[in-house]
Amino acid sequence: MFLLTNPLLVLAGYGAAYLDPGSGSILIQILIGAAAAAGLVIGSLWSRIKGIFGKKEAENEDLSDE
Repeated sequence: MFLLTNPLLVLAGYGAAYLDPGSGSILIQILIGAAAAAGLVIGSLWSRIKGIFGKKEAENEDLSDE
């Protein structure tokens, strides 16, 4: 199948794509959805992220008491 369609693609030449307002709306919705999903993931994992980059004062206090 590839051998039959590949020569047709090479001979097709220039093709212009048409983007109507509906396409732009879908792209905006995708960007908003991706930002919302990233916010939810970061929000749900915030305690783990904070633990990785945060200070560990409780461990330092326990070691100094000994």
